[in-house]
Amino acid sequence: MPLLRTENSKPSAVELSRIMRLSVPVIVKLAERRLNLQEVMRLGNGSIIEFFKSFDEPLELLINNKTIGQGEAVKVGENFGLRITHIGDVKSIIKSLSS
Repeated sequence: MPLLRTENSKPSAVELSRIMRLSVPVIVKLAERRLNLQEVMRLGNGSIIEFFKSFDEPLELLINNKTIGQGEAVKVGENFGLRITHIGDVKSIIKSLSS
């Protein structure tokens, strides 16, 4: 049975190594908008949803649904990418994963 860890105790090297190998979802948030259900029900192929965010505003980088940085859209070959322009400190990033 694993020992319970107090808030101030530090993880061992083995535990830290295991934590650092975890896969986490990385999300780039383009924009956000609320629609009422009636508007959602009218959506179909070809529908356009307008977002009230300028195309040149920074995009949010989220880990575990928490913003940890910002960046700008870039083209990487035929793919979309994010050039990070600002990122929080490592402690904040790890803390965002735990809650």
